[in-house]
Amino acid sequence: MEILLEGIMNLEIKHVIMFIIGGLLIYLAIAKEYEPALLLPIGFGAIISNIPLSSAVGEHGFLTILYHAGIATELFPVLIFIGVGAMIDFKPLIASPFMLFFGAAAQFGIFATMLFAVSTGKFTLPEAASIGIIGAADGPTSIYVAKEFAPNYLGPISVAAYSYMSLVPIIQPPVIKLLTTSNERKIRMKYTTVKVPKIVEILFPIVITVIAGVIAPMSVALIGALMFGNLIRVCGVLERLSQSAQNELSNLVTILLGITIGGTMSADAFLNINTLMILAMGLVAFIFDTAGGVLFAKFLNLFLKEKVNPMIGAAGISAFPMSGRVVQSIATKEDPTNFILMQAMSANVAGQLGSVVAGSMILALVPMFM
Repeated sequence: MEILLEGIMNLEIKHVIMFIIGGLLIYLAIAKEYEPALLLPIGFGAIISNIPLSSAVGEHGFLTILYHAGIATELFPVLIFIGVGAMIDFKPLIASPFMLFFGAAAQFGIFATMLFAVSTGKFTLPEAASIGIIGAADGPTSIYVAKEFAPNYLGPISVAAYSYMSLVPIIQPPVIKLLTTSNERKIRMKYTTVKVPKIVEILFPIVITVIAGVIAPMSVALIGALMFGNLIRVCGVLERLSQSAQNELSNLVTILLGITIGGTMSADAFLNINTLMILAMGLVAFIFDTAGGVLFAKFLNLFLKEKVNPMIGAAGISAFPMSGRVVQSIATKEDPTNFILMQAMSANVAGQLGSVVAGSMILALVPMFM
């Protein structure tokens, strides 16, 4: 009888709080449809990992086994990137390489937040870097960096990254409107359809991998996986593998990744002031990324004869394709006949590349300053 009551006897208020947090994530996933594919598994993982004496965690617990097999080895984020690469169409970016600048400018929040986190005195430089990377708006990159530099904060960093990604339609519009005028938001941009040769589509992922790898070798795992997935998509002879990467592989790894992250959210690791600070600074990183992209576009307009719509800069974050759609939505509200979706998507795709390179730069540079 005592064995049957063991769980109840060890139940503490901190466990109940984590049940509520897990339930909230599940609610947001189902009722609000905020990144449901990840927030639901994370929420459920948080619940089962915080049940006293849970057999899901520990030496023989399946969540712990999955963590060592997929997160500690960095396997899950890399596999996710293969699926993401198979989903992305880089043709708009190839046709408008100028948009790469916006993908770079919108990473400003990563480094600004990292410096702020260090200045609080609460976090080491590697931990601050892991917090800053939330601003990449790229879940797998956030997990990859956090696992390397701040495994003790993997849970809150992952939750923040995916939660704010899902909240892009809520976070970005106020920032964009604050930094732009109505006339700026009505700026039209010419779009000329450019036929991208098949050979260019095939060479693009190969060349990008080599260039990024030579410049930042730490980027090879993520950029290589992303570009390999894209090469499967564009080569034209592996349609079945492309569909498998986009569907079966992505879906399976997403399930395992989500519930494994939830398994790291133990009450002792999650319920502290540092977690609240991480969540707050993650939001700041997203805001700074959006602001950095918009302000960069406004700066360029000082020199350009044909002005760019500053909202394009906001689409330079990696939340693909949500951010691009948000920009077009705002443009349509200002002027129903203004269509800048293709330019916004080009900047959004550039942001996907930019976030991976930014994460790789952090992985390479932070140890140099230790």
